[in-house]
Amino acid sequence: MSNAPLSAPCMWMRGGTSKGAYFLKQDLPQDTAERDAFLLSIMGSPDPRQIDGMGGGDPLTSKVAVVEPSSRPGIDVDYLFLQVFVDEAIVSDGQNCGNILAGVGAFAIERGLVVANDGETTVNIFMENTGQVASCVIQTPNGVVSYRGGAAIDGVVGTASPVAVTFKDTAGSSCGALLPTGREFDNIDGVPVTMIDNGMPVVVFRAEDMGITGTESRAELEENAELRKKLESIRLQAGPLMNLGDVTERSVPKMTMVSAAQQGGAISTRTFIPHRCHASIGVLGAVSVATACMLPESPAYGLANIPEGELKTLAIEHPIGNLTVLLTTDQNNNVENSAILRTTRKLYDGVVFGH
Repeated sequence: MSNAPLSAPCMWMRGGTSKGAYFLKQDLPQDTAERDAFLLSIMGSPDPRQIDGMGGGDPLTSKVAVVEPSSRPGIDVDYLFLQVFVDEAIVSDGQNCGNILAGVGAFAIERGLVVANDGETTVNIFMENTGQVASCVIQTPNGVVSYRGGAAIDGVVGTASPVAVTFKDTAGSSCGALLPTGREFDNIDGVPVTMIDNGMPVVVFRAEDMGITGTESRAELEENAELRKKLESIRLQAGPLMNLGDVTERSVPKMTMVSAAQQGGAISTRTFIPHRCHASIGVLGAVSVATACMLPESPAYGLANIPEGELKTLAIEHPIGNLTVLLTTDQNNNVENSAILRTTRKLYDGVVFGH
């Protein structure tokens, strides 16, 4: 008989343009299979509506953060991201999530893993999925997390307290190299692509090469069966080329079609994750796309508006707005580090029940 719990302490949070369940590792089963069964249960998967759980019927609202104190020098907490599939009984640790990451610092302070300063508190986070580090600056007036503020991000109504996120050593975090094939572009099924990993494995290619404009709505793209078939063919071939192996049941690589910016940004995107069209774009996915824009041989390069200077602000447009990426480059335009601005909000704190 399973020892998996029927309930566990949980904080539900919005992180960036996603939301999900945040747990202390100690509160979940240590056996992976039991943990995953519990998480599927609380989300209500597999079911397109997730009606018997807390998930919202969308990959962006079916996410989990598992957090514990870190024993690594200079690191406050370790964070494992888990994607709970909506309509399949799958829990994947094959990627990071920079949006859910935005809530980890506040959660760590709320749970007493990090002592807050008066004013703002920097939380250094080790991302277990890929072995990289991020630093999040949390607003903590009087030593208490503040979720109210004037920062706005596209995809979230209203304003909230800002969370500044700086990524370190992201190149090749999942694939072993920024460009896992060693080339700025390759050809798959006759389509020029850039396979890149600057925090998130992404296949970048021109929308026009897939027979679309890149300005279509999320619904239009999801209804395009021929497009989805082409995307999956390229994705399955890209997996082994990116050192990810067989990606049939994995949520990476992300598939991002790019076109010229429509709203004054750097470039416009439409991303599949992997079989649903993303309502916006993932944080680390945007960092990888922004980096691809810097590569002269990438399909993205000729479409992108790249500012001058070593600190480059690139607004990556997506279906509901844009996500701004700050790239610090050297004199040869090689990307040295990246940062983004997110917000987070605590939605619920209590006990969540499985079955």
